[in-house]
Amino acid sequence: MAKDIRVRFAPSPTGPLHIGGVRTALFNYLFAKKNNGTFILRIEDTDQNRYVPGAEEYVTNSLNWCSIPFDEGPGKNEKFGPYRQSERKHLYKQYADQLIKDGFAYYAFDTSEALDTHRKDHEANGKTFIYNWHNREKLTNSLSLSKEEVTKRLDSGVPFVIRFKSPQDETLHLNDEIRGDIRIDTNTLDDKILFKSDGMPTYHLANIVDDHLMKITHVIRGEEWLPSMALHVLLYRAFDWETPSFAHLPLILKPVGKGKLGKRDGIKGGFPVFPLQWTDPKTNEVASGYKEDGYLSEAVINMLAFLGWNPGTEQELFSLEELIAEFDLKRVNKAGAKFDPEKTKWFQQQHLQRLNTEILSEQFKKILSEKSISTSLDIPTIINTVKERAIFTNDLWDLSHFYFVSPTQYDEKSVKKAWKEDTPELMHELTRILNDINDFSENNVSTIVKGWIKGKEIGFGKIMMPLRIALVGSLQGPDLFQIASMIGKKETIQRIENAIDVN
Repeated sequence: MAKDIRVRFAPSPTGPLHIGGVRTALFNYLFAKKNNGTFILRIEDTDQNRYVPGAEEYVTNSLNWCSIPFDEGPGKNEKFGPYRQSERKHLYKQYADQLIKDGFAYYAFDTSEALDTHRKDHEANGKTFIYNWHNREKLTNSLSLSKEEVTKRLDSGVPFVIRFKSPQDETLHLNDEIRGDIRIDTNTLDDKILFKSDGMPTYHLANIVDDHLMKITHVIRGEEWLPSMALHVLLYRAFDWETPSFAHLPLILKPVGKGKLGKRDGIKGGFPVFPLQWTDPKTNEVASGYKEDGYLSEAVINMLAFLGWNPGTEQELFSLEELIAEFDLKRVNKAGAKFDPEKTKWFQQQHLQRLNTEILSEQFKKILSEKSISTSLDIPTIINTVKERAIFTNDLWDLSHFYFVSPTQYDEKSVKKAWKEDTPELMHELTRILNDINDFSENNVSTIVKGWIKGKEIGFGKIMMPLRIALVGSLQGPDLFQIASMIGKKETIQRIENAIDVN
C-alpha cells in the first residue's frame, strides 16, 4: 500500500465501551500497525442529549489497558484536530450548503406532524413511508416550492432540515473488504437528513466530512453501519472526494448464537461485556469489567481477535505483536461470531501460564500483603508449583494458601477416605523419622520417607494421603515433599501432630 494508512475508531460517549467496540478498535489498531499506519480516536458527540459524563475518559482508559492506545486523538498529536465532533460543529454547515449549491441536497420544511400523518396513511394502506425520489416533489421542500418561497421561509426562520437527494434508477456497485461486491438499487434509498434544525449535522454528514479532513484511508467499523455505506459512498461522490476503503466487521453474538451480545447477557451469564468496571452516573448501577474480574489484557485481546478473524492456521495463542504480524482483513469472516465465556477463561488461563513468574510473584505478594502475611518462603518457586491450575492471579492463593497458613480444618471426605484406625500411630512414627532428618531438601526427604514406607511393606497411600491431609487440609496440592521442604521440618512435624489431635 503506497499511501499512508490512516484508520479511526469513532465511538459515541453515551456509556461504557462494549467489547464489540473494543474489537472494532482492535481491528483498526492491528490493521494500522501491520501497515505502518496511524490509529486515530475521534469522539462522535454530536448527540448531546445522550452524552454521559466520564464516557470519553472510559474509552481512553480502556484502549490504554488493552495496550491499543491511539496515535492521534483528543489531547494527543492533534494534527487534524479538534477530535471531538462537538468542537467541530462550525465546519459542517458549509459542506451542507455546498451540496445544496451543487444539486445533491435540498431544504425540507416538513413538520414532524405532517410526516407522521404521511406515515400513518401509508401504514393504513399496508405500505412503508419513504422520503425519496417517488414523493419528494410532492412534499414541502426546496424541490417542490418556488425559489421565492424557499428564500422567504429561510429568511423568516422557518425550521428546516437538509436532506440528501438520492439518485434515481441507478445500481450502485460497492466494494467491502470483507463482504466483496455489493449492489444497491438507489430507488430503495431514502433521502437521509444531513443537517438538523438545531444547527447540528447528523452522523452521516459529520462522519464523511471528518473522515475526509482527517485523511482516513480505511473505514473499519461494525456491521450495523453496512446499510449506511451506500449513502456514504454517494456523499463522497457528490463532494468529488476520494472514497476510502470500507470493511464492515461481523456482529458479536450471544453465547446461544442468536442476537447481538449485550449487557444483560453478561449479567445473566455471570461474565463481563465491558473492558473496565463502569458505574452508571445516573443510577449508580455497577457493571463488571474484565480488568477488575482479574483478566489479563493480553487474554482479552487474544479472545477478541478470534471473534470474527482467524489466522488460517491451528495457532490460537497470540501476543499483540504476533496479531499485528498476522492480521489481514481478508481473513475476517462475514458471519457473526458467537461469544464463548468458557473460551475466554481458556485464553486467560493460557496467558497466565505464559506470564513471567517474576511478574506473577509481584502480583501474588500484593495478595499476601492484603492478608497481612509476611514470609521468607521462595514465592517464585511456590508460584511455579501451582500456576498451571490457576485461571486468575487470585486463584494462586486458593491453590497455595497451605504454604503460608497451617490447616485448622480438614476436608471431611478426604479424612473419611484416608484417615484409618492405625493412621495416628503411623503418623507418630513418621514424625520421628522426619525429626531425625538433617538435610530437609525435597529429594532427601522423599528418598528417606519412601524408603521407610517400602521397608514397612505397606501401601504408599496409607502414609501419603494422611500426610497430605495434615500438610494441606485436603487431598489437593503439588508434590508433598516439595511442600514439606518449603515449610521446613519444624512446621511439617507440627502440622502432622495437629492433624493427629483433631482427627
